[in-house]
Amino acid sequence: MKRYISSIKYVLGLSLVLGATGCGDQLDEVKPQTSLNRDVILSDPNAAMTLYYGVYGSFRSYHGTLFSLGEMRSEIWADGLFTESEDGGARNYYTHNIDVNNVPATNWAGFYSLLDKLNTAIKLFPQTPVPDDQKNRVLAEMHGLRGYIYYTMLKTWGGVPLTTEPVTQVGGLADLYRERATPDAVMAQVKADIDQSLALFGSDNALTGGFTGTSKHIYWNRAATLTLKGDAYLWSGTHMGGGSADFAAAQQALEEVGTIGGLGLLENYADLFNPAREAGNKEIIFAINYEKDEGTMGVYGNFRVNTTQASTLLLDPLTNPRTVAQAYPYLAGASRVGMSEGMIQKLQNPDDKRIAATFQVMYRDVAPTYPIAGVLLTKFAGRQDAGAQLYDTDFPVYRYADVLLMLAEAKTKQGMDPSAEINQIRARAYGSDYTPYENGSQEDNMRAILEEDLREFIGEGRRWWSLRRAGNEWVFAYVDPVYLAAGQEYKLLLPISVGMLNSDPKLTQTPGY
Repeated sequence: MKRYISSIKYVLGLSLVLGATGCGDQLDEVKPQTSLNRDVILSDPNAAMTLYYGVYGSFRSYHGTLFSLGEMRSEIWADGLFTESEDGGARNYYTHNIDVNNVPATNWAGFYSLLDKLNTAIKLFPQTPVPDDQKNRVLAEMHGLRGYIYYTMLKTWGGVPLTTEPVTQVGGLADLYRERATPDAVMAQVKADIDQSLALFGSDNALTGGFTGTSKHIYWNRAATLTLKGDAYLWSGTHMGGGSADFAAAQQALEEVGTIGGLGLLENYADLFNPAREAGNKEIIFAINYEKDEGTMGVYGNFRVNTTQASTLLLDPLTNPRTVAQAYPYLAGASRVGMSEGMIQKLQNPDDKRIAATFQVMYRDVAPTYPIAGVLLTKFAGRQDAGAQLYDTDFPVYRYADVLLMLAEAKTKQGMDPSAEINQIRARAYGSDYTPYENGSQEDNMRAILEEDLREFIGEGRRWWSLRRAGNEWVFAYVDPVYLAAGQEYKLLLPISVGMLNSDPKLTQTPGY
């Protein structure tokens, strides 16, 4: 270990900066440096903005982690139908094969590296020569992002070490030891960051800063902070004793998102995942950016097929028979994670426009039965480009459908009628002749919300969090008890590894493990 970290260095090469922004005109604004130190950041506005754009470049690298933590423990993916050998790491998530010797997302999933970058930006930006309005916008975004990361960690591990200062000097190993804060303290930090973010945004409802040079919603914004507030207050109201006061606060924040101009549901669900329609997309509140020649999505290889399978497996064998390769000639991957046949049958509904835009069912070429071989996740397939598949679909972290379904949840948990929000989701999914939902009991309403949530967000890293936020009873109602049964509530949080415990004497194991 180096005894002193005298300057805060981030390898933010120019390609990383441009990959985060998606804007070629940043070439004129960013110095071609390979590292940045404190003095340069504090004296050069271009260097300060390089730090800012670099945070988003770093955030993008956590896409796979956010997806796995937020979805892979849900009921969607299972020991079901897939055509290659299973992915052992993914299987540990969806089978809940988790204990102190089998720890997914070890080392806090690497989040403290990202948090240190956020802490650095929050610490240094007030002292930089960046114009004040731009400075406030940057700080508002950084506080929102930090709140989002700590909220994700709280949902994953419960209490985690809290640090809001960047690491600038280390006198010895003991300086890095940190005990786990209580879950209440972590939630207090999340809410403090939300409050600070909203205060810094003020009345700035623009979905991207004017200095970023893009109309895509790929930078944190006030609507994202309000959506996070609704999300976090629903969680604290359900799990942390906040009750009706927190549910009311969540409702207020989510309703305010609905008043922000330029936001709403897209008419056509499939357009959400069309790379050609991402600029100014009114449903996207905040997304991780992917661009040709800058950064492309590599997360979903386990949900596609290899070339041999693509040439033999069929799509729509009875109505429009064609091989996967004919429909998607350049798609590549390995079918190592599957759905159960029961889940496939549950989701298949020709009237639901979301399903056809999300996955395709693959069949074996064995007439006349054509047995199901598995599913091909196509939501993030991207597009064909120059004889190859270009995986450049942005990954939505929050979109307007989140706001509607969480608002429905906030109303339900207060004994109010959520049918208006549910029916907005249904109308888009099924068209004008949809069956309207009518207000029922709290249990009926919550189930209706979760059923729409299931179909709306497949592959978007939401489902596990939605079940958890709804309440523990809903987790056990939906997840196969073979994998996770009532009485195993401790498994709702992840353990930390023995190696982490051995390297830091202040750490304690997650309760129950």
